[in-house]
Amino acid sequence: MDAIISLLKAFGIPLLVLIIISIKQINEYQRGVMFTIGKYTGTKNPGWRLVIPIFQRMVKVDIRTKVVDVPDQDAITKDNVSIKINAVIYYKINDAAKSVIEVENYYFAVSQLAQTTMRNIVGEATLDELLKNRDEIAKRIETIVDKSSLAWGIDVKSVELKDIGLPDDLKRTMAKAAEAEREKKAVIIQSEGEVLAAENVSKAARMLSESPGALHLRTLQSINDLSSDQSNTTVWMIPVEALRALEGMAKKKD
Repeated sequence: MDAIISLLKAFGIPLLVLIIISIKQINEYQRGVMFTIGKYTGTKNPGWRLVIPIFQRMVKVDIRTKVVDVPDQDAITKDNVSIKINAVIYYKINDAAKSVIEVENYYFAVSQLAQTTMRNIVGEATLDELLKNRDEIAKRIETIVDKSSLAWGIDVKSVELKDIGLPDDLKRTMAKAAEAEREKKAVIIQSEGEVLAAENVSKAARMLSESPGALHLRTLQSINDLSSDQSNTTVWMIPVEALRALEGMAKKKD
């Protein structure tokens, strides 16, 4: 009996300690890539896993959606305009084993791939296309990055262009062009208004000429408007008949 107790003390306690330190916990948002004697032997799901020291090694991979902030990139558009552009990429790891085995550092790899792809895509588009079709350009970048990173077990969810930086002189030129366009529209609108006003005045003149009493009533209305004005204006009224008599006398003399 004493021999058994001695054996338990000699081997049981170290074995228990070994088991305790061999237990590894994998959280719900992680996957464990297991290697046994350097060879891939499977991907472990969340929970407690036994990893034998020296013979086995487990690499934990976070499978939550990650965000890569692509820094400012100097690029030249198709029409030779130098710009700065940056973006943000959202991606998720679908295959934890590939993200460990196929690429050394998937985070750095995705960032570098996105930078290169972004510069290439910008070089294929003009500045106007880049400003008008930002969503389309971002979709093209997403497609290329997703296709290239598929072998790494990565699924690109979205690519968004954050900012497109233009040179200061180009900004001033675009502002002048926009101002000139606004002035052009203002002149066109004003001229169209004058045309409509002239048409209405011409129509009113024809209507007044067709009714002999209408012009007289309009004259009386104008006099009434002047009389209501609190000013020192003096109005001298001459009957229309007197003007017509003078006109008739002038014709007789001729």
